[in-house]
Amino acid sequence: MGIAIAALQVFGLTRTERYAQWLRKFPRSVPLGVAFTLAATAWFLYYLSQESIADLSSFKPLLYVLFGGVGVATCIFVQDFLATRGFAVLLLLLAKLLVDTGRPHLDDTPWVLLVQGFAYVLVIAGMWLTISPWRMRDLVNWATASQARLKKLCAIRLGFGLLLVALGFTAFWNLK
Repeated sequence: MGIAIAALQVFGLTRTERYAQWLRKFPRSVPLGVAFTLAATAWFLYYLSQESIADLSSFKPLLYVLFGGVGVATCIFVQDFLATRGFAVLLLLLAKLLVDTGRPHLDDTPWVLLVQGFAYVLVIAGMWLTISPWRMRDLVNWATASQARLKKLCAIRLGFGLLLVALGFTAFWNLK
């Protein structure tokens, strides 16, 4: 995760104007929205398949069709800010993965709390963008208002990504 965060920020620091243009198009990008929404739908269906609550077992086939249909229908009928909506759901699913992965290691290293805290920031961001997806456009416009601001934001996120990479090779290396 740290490498992915850092790599995107390196692009932002080295090709700032091109990165800004890409960011400005992102919230309303239908191709990215379809990809994100279908990926989020598949990921959610995977989590549903892992659910072991006995009360749901008889409803699972219906739930697969229902949630799969909602994901596909969203791509067809809700194309306004589709990339933002799909991204928001991916943030929520990523947060679940981070919390579930870190929970067993809370006693092993205090650095797990950093990742857990980041996961809860992702939850808040995911809920906020789900409720009001146009806010992504506003946030992108604010962030790209000047190259200096965008570079500062990229540098901060790059530092966070590199911190996650460093933790992966140090504090989290021997965790199983």
